[in-house]
Amino acid sequence: MAIRLNENKELVAQIKEGLKLKGGYCPCRLARTPENKCMCKEFRDQIADPDFEGYCHCLLYYKSKE
Repeated sequence: MAIRLNENKELVAQIKEGLKLKGGYCPCRLARTPENKCMCKEFRDQIADPDFEGYCHCLLYYKSKE
């Protein structure tokens, strides 16, 4: 298993700017709850799933099975 940033550097820069503006909360979500603090609970749960491979909700991170 490996976690990496999206290969699209422009998208990563936009998401990181959104994180900065929202105090570390996912810029793709409206609610500022602990579950939406980056790395969000949804993606942490996906990381724990050995069968999951793919991007987090906002496309910042990618989890590969290898």
